[in-house]
Amino acid sequence: QVQLVESGGALVPPGGSLRLSCAASGLTFIRYDMSWYRQAPGKERELVASISPGGSINYAEAVEGRFTISRDNSKNTVYLQMNALKPEDTAVYYCRAKWLNIHWGQGTKVTVSS
Repeated sequence: QVQLVESGGALVPPGGSLRLSCAASGLTFIRYDMSWYRQAPGKERELVASISPGGSINYAEAVEGRFTISRDNSKNTVYLQMNALKPEDTAVYYCRAKWLNIHWGQGTKVTVSS
C-alpha cells in the first residue's frame, strides 16, 4: 500500500522559513516524479514545485527563488525548503508521486501570519 506522509507545516511569521518533508513508502521511489502542490482556502490546488527521478526541477513562478525542492532517494523522501514566506503562501501543502499512477499525501498546513 502506497503512503505519502507530509510533515513540517506550522504557523510562521512573514519572512520566516519552513522545511516540509514527504516520506514515501510502498512504491519504487526512484521511478517517481515527486511534486509539491498547495491549496489555499477557496482556491484550486496548484503546483508549487516538481522534481524528476533524474533531478530535473520546475517551480511555479510565485515561489521561484524562494523555495527549493529536493529528494533523497536513499530515504524515499522529498523536501520543500521554503524561505522568505509570504502571507499568500498560506495553504495546505500536498505531496504527489507520479509514475504509472498518481498518489497523494494527506497534506500539511502552512500558515504565514504575524
